[in-house]
Amino acid sequence: QVQLVESGGGLVQAGESLRLSCAASGRTFSNYAMGWFRQAPGKEREFVATINYSGGTTNYADSVKGRFTISRDDAKNTVHLQMNSLKPEDTAVYYCAGRYYSGTASQEYAYGYWGQGTQVTVST
Repeated sequence: QVQLVESGGGLVQAGESLRLSCAASGRTFSNYAMGWFRQAPGKEREFVATINYSGGTTNYADSVKGRFTISRDDAKNTVHLQMNSLKPEDTAVYYCAGRYYSGTASQEYAYGYWGQGTQVTVST
């Protein structure tokens, strides 16, 4: 079992930045690929970013490519999502997810572990 707890959400203005963190506890964090997903009001949850177990491979949704960066710190059992140039359409609850495989994945069903989510609100 892996427990995931997100933090770092908040209210910002368009163009500003936020850094989300996801702290993992339980099994060996370095064995897990990690992902970030988000769900806006009235919409389905969607893929944002993913990183493989070593941190050497990342993938992003087209909507955030060039603005968001996913990274991991295995010494601290933490994965981060640096979000720059935020837009109102980035407003959503952001979820951290983990999968007990080395490779990245953009599908929800590939992840067995989820955090409770953290709210990000971007105002105009």
